[in-house]
Amino acid sequence: MAKRIITRKISKILKILALLLLVTIAIISCSKLTKENYDKVRIGMDYNEVVNIIGDPKECDSLLNAKNCIWGDENRSIEIKFVANKVVFTSSKGL
Repeated sequence: MAKRIITRKISKILKILALLLLVTIAIISCSKLTKENYDKVRIGMDYNEVVNIIGDPKECDSLLNAKNCIWGDENRSIEIKFVANKVVFTSSKGL
């Protein structure tokens, strides 16, 4: 009887772990921070077009009519510079 209870508990824990793993994989694979999306960004594109492709930036710094935006973190990132709300420079790291 005790073995059966322990087996059920272990089975339940394994099912939960498998579900968590699937959710984690789904979240990671849904990231818009990919080389493919980075390659879609073109010089002259509007800020809103870029956001539609790679999502909202982590941070943006603005000075006068220029804006520097960063998506991602220190390991994987996209940096785009805008002037008059248009892309003038792009760079990526770790994609």
